[in-house]
Amino acid sequence: MPINITMPALSPTMEEGNLAKWLVKEGDKVSPGDVIAEIETDKATMEVEAVDEGTVAKLVVPAGTEGVKVNAVIAILAGEGEDASAAAKADGGATPKAEAPKTEAPKEAPKPAAATPVPAKAEPAPVANGHAGGERVFASPLARRIAKDAGVDVAALSGSGPHGRVVKADVEAAIASGGAKAAPAAKAPAAAPAAPAPAAKPMSDDQVLKHFAEGSYELVPHDNMRKTIARRLVEAKSTIPHFYLTLDCELDALLALRTQLNAAAPMKKTEKGEIPAYKLSVNDMVIKAMAMALMAVPDANASWTDNAMVKHKHADVGVAVSIPGGLITPIIRHADEKTLSTISNEMKDLASRARSRKLKPEEYQGGTTAVSNLGMFGVKDFAAVINPPHATILAVGAGEERAVVKKGEIKIATVMSVTLSTDHRAVDGALGAELLGAFKRMIENPMGMLV
Repeated sequence: MPINITMPALSPTMEEGNLAKWLVKEGDKVSPGDVIAEIETDKATMEVEAVDEGTVAKLVVPAGTEGVKVNAVIAILAGEGEDASAAAKADGGATPKAEAPKTEAPKEAPKPAAATPVPAKAEPAPVANGHAGGERVFASPLARRIAKDAGVDVAALSGSGPHGRVVKADVEAAIASGGAKAAPAAKAPAAAPAAPAPAAKPMSDDQVLKHFAEGSYELVPHDNMRKTIARRLVEAKSTIPHFYLTLDCELDALLALRTQLNAAAPMKKTEKGEIPAYKLSVNDMVIKAMAMALMAVPDANASWTDNAMVKHKHADVGVAVSIPGGLITPIIRHADEKTLSTISNEMKDLASRARSRKLKPEEYQGGTTAVSNLGMFGVKDFAAVINPPHATILAVGAGEERAVVKKGEIKIATVMSVTLSTDHRAVDGALGAELLGAFKRMIENPMGMLV
C-alpha cells in the first residue's frame, strides 16, 4: 500500500513551510530516522526524518516550493515488495501538485478526522503507535503539543495519518467526543485559536494601496516569519489585558562587578589562540536577575489558562534576538540555577544559531517570561508586547548617566529604565510591582547573583 509523506508541523505556530531541499531522490530506499528533506519554517531551517520504511516512489512537491500547507502530501513511499511506479500512480501521485494543500486544508477544522490520506492504515496503527509492547508512538509535533495541553495520551489514540501516525484531527476528535479524558486545565490552550478577532476589521490590501500614489512604492511579499509575527502580535494584543510598570535601576555596582568578573575570566585555548572563557554583558546579568526575581516572587512565575493558573517551578527566560526579517526568542532554561558565565556562553551560542536559522523548536518554544533589550540602540524606555503563554515580559532601556538625589544632594549615577508588561489575568498590579522590585534589588545589589 503506498505511504503518503506529508508536510510536518514542526512548531505549534506553523501553518505552512517552504520545501527547501530534497535529500533523497525517486528510487532511493529510506528507513525510519533517515533525513529526507530540509524544511524552512517561520523560525528556522529544519531537517525532516522518515518515519516509515520504503522506496521513494514519487516526489510530489519539488524542491524550492514555497507555502506548502501543513499535512499536504509532499512525497509517496512504496512499501516492501511494492512496485514503485505503480505506487506513484496509485494514490497521491494522481493528485496534481497544486491541489495537495487544498486536499489537506480541511484538517485544520475540528470536524474532518477522517480527511487524512491513506485511510487503509488503520489496521497497523496499534503497532505503529506503540499501543503494544511499549514501542515508539508516531505522532506529528502539533498533535503531541495539543494532546499534552489537553491531557490526552497519544498512545491511546488510533492514528489516521500515514502508517497510523496520530495527527491533529485525531486529537481534536478525541477531545470533542469525550473519548479521551482531558485534564482540568486542558481546555484553555485548545480555546486559544478561537480567541475573538480585533473589533475593528483591518483594511484590505486594495484599501491600503489606495492611500498611496501609483508608482511611489514597491510590494515586498511577506515571508512565513513575518506572517507568524503579525499573527502572534494580533493574538497577544487582542486576548491579553496588558498593563505596564516602569522603574529606574542604578547600574554602577553592577557595572563594577561585571568589570571585575570579566578581568578574572580564565583563558582557554581555541583554534584562534587563547581567549577568555567568558565575557559577561549587562544583558546576561539582566537575564539572571529576572530569573532570580521570579523565584523570589513565585506567584508571578505563572501562565494563565481559563481553568487554572499554571505555576512554573523554574525560570525559563526567553531573550528577544533580532534576525534578518524578524525576531526570535531563544530560551535560557533554568536560568535561576545557572551561573552568569554559563548564561553568557549559552546566550551567545543561541543568538548565533538564531541568526543563521539553526535553532531547534525546543530552543525557542515555551519559557515562563522574556526579556527584550533595546538599550544598545540608545532607547531610553519602551513597552514590549507579551509573548503567549508568558504572563510577563521585561523591556530594558539604555544605561545612561543621570542626575539623582541622594540624601539631599545631587549625584551622578548610571541609570537604566525598565518596563514590565504584565498579563493582568495572571499577575495583579501589586504582584507585578513586587516582581519588579525584586528585579531592581538584584540589579542594584548584584553580588546576590553570585551566591
